[in-house]
Amino acid sequence: MPQTLQDHLKALPPEQVLRIAGNANIAVTAPYVEDSRQLEPGGVFVARKGLNVDGHEYIETAIERGAVAIIGEYAIDLDVPYVQLKDAQHALGYLAAVYYNFPSRDLTVIGVTGTNGKTTTTHMLHSILKEATDKKTGFISTLGADFGDSGADTGLHVTTPTAPEIQKYLAMMRDSGLTHVVLEMTSHGLEQGRLSGVDIDVAVVTNVTHEHLDFHGSFEAYRAAKGIMFEMLSQSERKKGVPKISVLNVDDDSYQHYKKIETDIISTYGIDNEADYQASKIEYAPDATHFFVGRRKYSLKLVGEFNIYNALAAAATAHAMGIDNKFIKRGLHKINSVSGRMQRIDEGQDFVAIVDFAHTPDALEKALKAGRTMLGTDNRLITVFGSAGLRDVQKRFLMAEAAAKFADITVLTAEDPRTESLDSILNMMAEGCRASGGVEGETFIRVPDRGLAIYEACQMAKPGDLVMACGKGHEQSMCFGTIEYPWDDRDAMRAALRGNPLQTLPTAKTES
Repeated sequence: MPQTLQDHLKALPPEQVLRIAGNANIAVTAPYVEDSRQLEPGGVFVARKGLNVDGHEYIETAIERGAVAIIGEYAIDLDVPYVQLKDAQHALGYLAAVYYNFPSRDLTVIGVTGTNGKTTTTHMLHSILKEATDKKTGFISTLGADFGDSGADTGLHVTTPTAPEIQKYLAMMRDSGLTHVVLEMTSHGLEQGRLSGVDIDVAVVTNVTHEHLDFHGSFEAYRAAKGIMFEMLSQSERKKGVPKISVLNVDDDSYQHYKKIETDIISTYGIDNEADYQASKIEYAPDATHFFVGRRKYSLKLVGEFNIYNALAAAATAHAMGIDNKFIKRGLHKINSVSGRMQRIDEGQDFVAIVDFAHTPDALEKALKAGRTMLGTDNRLITVFGSAGLRDVQKRFLMAEAAAKFADITVLTAEDPRTESLDSILNMMAEGCRASGGVEGETFIRVPDRGLAIYEACQMAKPGDLVMACGKGHEQSMCFGTIEYPWDDRDAMRAALRGNPLQTLPTAKTES
C-alpha cells in the first residue's frame, strides 16, 4: 500500500512543520523533487528559495505536471495539499529518504570530506572495498556514481548531487545487492542539506585548508560545515555489528578540532606525526610511489606526497573496518589514475603533460611539488591555471604566489570567470606572482584564452620538461557570463600536443 504524505512528514522534526493545509493523507507514488521539470505524476514538489531562483515561482507548473502535493516555505493557499516548512532545503533529504525507505540503513556508508584529496581517497576506498566485498561496493563522488551494475554522471560543477538524487542512488545500490558505499561529502553538500537523511557509519577527513570562504564566510564556518559529517555520524541509526568510526589526519590542523568528537573507534594517519597508520621509508619514482607502514610495504601507481596521504586515509579506514591487509594492498595498487587527478596525457611528445584538478592554494602547491619529483635537475615545470570568478577572491593571490614559488614558468589564464572581468582576475593573479618574485614576460605570462594558454605552454616545453594544467581536471564545461561552454582540459591538452589550441571558449574568438 503506498505511503502517504502524512506518513512521510513523521520523518521530520516536529518543529519543521509550520502548517498543513488540505488532505495530508494523499498517497505519494512518485519521488520528491525540487526541479519542477523532473516531477512525475504522483510526486511531490518541494519549493524553496535558492541563491538565484525561487522554487515557489514554479508551483503552478508542478501542479500542471501532476504533483499530488506541494511543500514550501511561504504561507500560501493552493488547490492541492500544501505543507509549509521552516526549512524545506534541509527537510528534502529526510523526505526523499523515507520515500525510498531509508536505503542508507541497509548499507555500510563511509563518508569522506576534506578540502583536497577527497575524490581520490573515495576512489581508493572504493577499490579496496570492492576487493574485500566481492565487488559489492558502490560510490558517489565528484566524478560520478557506481551502482554496481550501472553508473551515472553526477554533474559539471556540482560535486554533491541533490538530496533526492542521493537517496535514489543509494536505493539503486541497495536494490542491486551492494553492501557498502563510499560517499564524497562536500562542504556545500553538507551545509545545504543535500546529505540529510543519510545514515553514515564511518567519517573520514583528508584535510581542511583555505577554500570556499566566499560561500561560508570564514574559515571557522567552513570547518564547521565539514564537521556536520560528524554530527550525522553520531545521530545516524546504529547498524548491527557496525561500529561508528572516525578517521583523522594527524598532520592537519583539523585533527585538533575533530579529535574531540566521540566515536567507537578513532583511527589516525599521517607522515610527520605518530599515527595508527604512519608512512615511512617513502620512495618517489617518476611514475610510482612506495612507502611502508610498520613492516607493511605499499605501492601506488600515483605520484606525490599528497597521494600518500590519500592512500593512508583509505588504508586506515579499511583497517579500522576490519578489512584484511591483502585487500588494502591490492585495492591501492589497482588504482592506475583518477580522472582529472594528476592524469597523464600522452600524444607521443618528448615531455610530460598532466591535467590536475588542483584549484586551491594548498592543492596547487602539492601538485607542483609532486611534479618536481618527476623531473630531472635540468628540466622545467610549466604550469597553466586560473581562478574562478564570483568565488573566493583571496585564493587568486595565494595560488599565484604558490605557482611563482614552485613552477619555473606560469601561464595565467581563464577558469570560469562567470560575470566577473577576466582581466581583473588575471591582474590579481599577476600581483600574486610578483609578490613571490615572479617577473612578467620571464617567469609568468597572461594568456586569457585557456585553449591557447595550454597550447603555448606545450610550445615552450623542451624534452624532459613537465606541463601541468591545473584547476579544471575532470570538469566538462567552463562558465563565461551565465553560459556554460563545452570544455575539457584533457581534450585541450591533447589538441595542444597535436599542434592546435582547442577553440570552444568565447575568448578564442578574440585571440584567434
